[in-house]
Amino acid sequence: MTTASTTKNAASEVTMGLLLMFLSVLVSPVIDVFAKLAITTIPSGQITLARFVVQALCMLPIVIWRRTWTAFTWRQSIHHVIRGGIITISMISFVTTLKYMSVADAIAIFFVEPIILTILSSLFLKETIGWRRYTACGVGFFGALLIIQPSFEEVGFVALLPVVSAFCIAIFAMMTRVLSHREDPWAMQFQTGIWGMVFCIILLALGRGSGSDILDPVVPSGTALFYLGGVGVTAAIAGILGVYAYRSAPASTLAPLQYFEIVSATIFAWLVFGDFPDAIKWLGILIIVASGLYIIWRERRFASKPVSDTSEATRAP
Repeated sequence: MTTASTTKNAASEVTMGLLLMFLSVLVSPVIDVFAKLAITTIPSGQITLARFVVQALCMLPIVIWRRTWTAFTWRQSIHHVIRGGIITISMISFVTTLKYMSVADAIAIFFVEPIILTILSSLFLKETIGWRRYTACGVGFFGALLIIQPSFEEVGFVALLPVVSAFCIAIFAMMTRVLSHREDPWAMQFQTGIWGMVFCIILLALGRGSGSDILDPVVPSGTALFYLGGVGVTAAIAGILGVYAYRSAPASTLAPLQYFEIVSATIFAWLVFGDFPDAIKWLGILIIVASGLYIIWRERRFASKPVSDTSEATRAP
């Protein structure tokens, strides 16, 4: 009786985790929709700062309530300074992309991140990766090229920024995986927000008066403030949903659902901006998704913990 009850409760937890992750990836593209609306008048560095500010404010009461702030040390903070710098580069790169590319195309290219993470984990974490997964990585990059190539002809090197963002997130995810074994995930997200804010403020101060559409801050209009608030609030909601999803179900179970973000991003981009991928880009998207799902399947089959298993959300910025 107890065994049946325990099994039923475990199944309910996994179901709840799947539901929360589904809601998280459904909300996530709205962050990028707000960012794309804001980028017409607000520099990408300022949009990124707004996201970090809201993230830190949302995490602060939780960190105080859980008293995890008492465990903060300068030695730990060094790791979070590095993570803050990496995530700042990633987010600024991705938000800048949205000024020139559609949300769906940018997110689709960004989803080479699990492929990059697989390769980096093999090189730096010494995880065993067989030839099948390396082949899947190569196929996934080919799919990304199908999306990048026409975008490169339209916007130039900007089309490579989602790859830069994905590379940074892969490094961020590796560090998160190592640190998550000994640190509280809420405190980690709080410190990420704080150090991200610090880096953004420094960059915006250096870029002030430069005329750069990336780093020269402006006084936002009422509409732009609404968009900035939308970026921060939806990012906080998606992040919190993701945290509770990972608490309810194994990351290996949730990982395939993350690819639904490409679908939801395409729907939102079409509804708001009228953007819709052409046949070649859809082929690239399908190849990226197929190779990513294959990598996840191989990881679940041959490892107790997949490379993409991180307790902190590592999705598109």
